[in-house]
Amino acid sequence: MMIKPKLLNAGKDREVIRRPTRLKMLLASRSAAILPGTSNALFARVIAAHGFPAIYVTGAGIANMSLGVPDIGLVTTTELTEHVSAIAGAVDVPVLVDADTGFGNPINVGRTVRLLERAGAAGIQLEDQVFPKKCGHFSGKQVIACGEMVQKIKAAVDARTDPHLQIVARTDARAIEGIDAAIARARTYAEAGADATFVEAPIDVAELKRIAREISVPQIANMVFGGLTPILPQNELAKLGFGGVLYANAALQAALKSVNDVMAALKRDGSLTQVADRLAGFEERQQAVAKAGYDALEQRYR
Repeated sequence: MMIKPKLLNAGKDREVIRRPTRLKMLLASRSAAILPGTSNALFARVIAAHGFPAIYVTGAGIANMSLGVPDIGLVTTTELTEHVSAIAGAVDVPVLVDADTGFGNPINVGRTVRLLERAGAAGIQLEDQVFPKKCGHFSGKQVIACGEMVQKIKAAVDARTDPHLQIVARTDARAIEGIDAAIARARTYAEAGADATFVEAPIDVAELKRIAREISVPQIANMVFGGLTPILPQNELAKLGFGGVLYANAALQAALKSVNDVMAALKRDGSLTQVADRLAGFEERQQAVAKAGYDALEQRYR
């Protein structure tokens, strides 16, 4: 497939509707919009070029790809903000950012929201795990008190400058307190001001149905390849009424598998001949980073 990302901020390509507003409208449509995850600006360009309406900045992906570590709370606020700035600057679709626990108490959460909003986030996801957090599909998670998370949500709402910046409250209570408690928490978080909620790691279709039916604000579903939640196609999740669907690390997993295969072939054969069909060509690489647009700018400003 030919990839033709837009060059941003060049005349007519400037946005008319702000990205937070577009993300709000997308989630409110309850159409199970797919938000593929990215950990870098290059993957973001590829995702946007395929026509996805929004992108998810995955905390696990940043930990895995940038630091080479598991998703156990090792990414810092500064590191996340730098990634968000690069990603949001590379595409013109809304970006929903995984901000883990908000990096501290409600005061820290307020600062995190301000930093990420300035970096270009259209939405910010906060979770109720104890810091340092773990991947939502790992064992051994712990959650903070519901009241403590409520104060974090209130701090996030107070900190945003754009009222349409989406505050997404995630609860990891399903694995610890059960589905009834997780749904109750999500409803409380919505009452505290969260624009959407995200019950992590339901274990069957019946739980997915309850989440979509019993919580009034738009819901996020997380389709984790190899995870705890059953994988449902977009049309089924739309029928249930989910607002957004995360495929948070599909790009990462595809890249890791391909890199492993290509490096194994290079080591075995001493060349890339046997895996040439697995490699993007030189021109495809330049298309992915919109080189033609930059060439045009060079000519324009000579």
